[in-house]
Amino acid sequence: MNSMKIVVKIGGSLLKAGVPAGLMDDLKCLSESNQLALVHGGGDVVTEYATRLGKEQRFVVSPEGIRSRHTDMETAEIYTMVMSGLLAKKLVLALQARGVSAVSLTGLDGRVFQGRRKKKLLVMDERGRKVLIDGGFTGRVESVNTSLANLLMSNGYLPVVSPVAISEDCEPLNIDGDRAASALASAAAADAVVFLTNVGGLMLGGELVPRLSVDEATTRLPEIGFGMQKKIMAAVEAARAGVKEAIICSGSVESPVTQGLAHIGCTVISGT
Repeated sequence: MNSMKIVVKIGGSLLKAGVPAGLMDDLKCLSESNQLALVHGGGDVVTEYATRLGKEQRFVVSPEGIRSRHTDMETAEIYTMVMSGLLAKKLVLALQARGVSAVSLTGLDGRVFQGRRKKKLLVMDERGRKVLIDGGFTGRVESVNTSLANLLMSNGYLPVVSPVAISEDCEPLNIDGDRAASALASAAAADAVVFLTNVGGLMLGGELVPRLSVDEATTRLPEIGFGMQKKIMAAVEAARAGVKEAIICSGSVESPVTQGLAHIGCTVISGT
């Protein structure tokens, strides 16, 4: 296989029980001949630690049915602490134990992820009515500074990137990990972005969908449940931006990224 630039996103569901050894072994093998970047999730772990600290977490639901964390400043601080200070470092240590030169970053470092704070959020209240609330410290990636990530990758380092963006006012923002991975892959002109989750890919009608074009994926979005829908949207964004393949696959199998790149037991979304 020719050398590739690959962005891997590991879902938070795969980190609840600890760092997956099989994935770390796979990244070790792949890093010997490819440039890799790893983006991670971890929302459930954030909730666990926030609860330990006595900070009750509030979740809101959009009119489209999308559930998200309402992030005030205290929650943003806990989110940043857990994502970059705990989970990223666990991944770095696991990779270092295998001889991989890993470096942890957030979107704050070098403005890797520049975001814009959502001033207001339209959500559903307890009575099913649409209401506007303060947006808190959540946002969406608007631009990616790939110079730091590319510098690291081209010199044999594997960046482990936490999904925290820097706002226009230099505040930390909670951003979606799947969309962050898509944005990084797109800006870095990656050959592939691989979304690792706790299922084998997109299931429709009880069967795994092996391949979709961007147009097919967009058309079928209404059929897809919320958790997978976000990954499909992120995959479509990457494919539209020129990433050759966006792959959704299980992170629990042996050599999960290698299997995904070989199109074994996964869903592949591409521009064609």
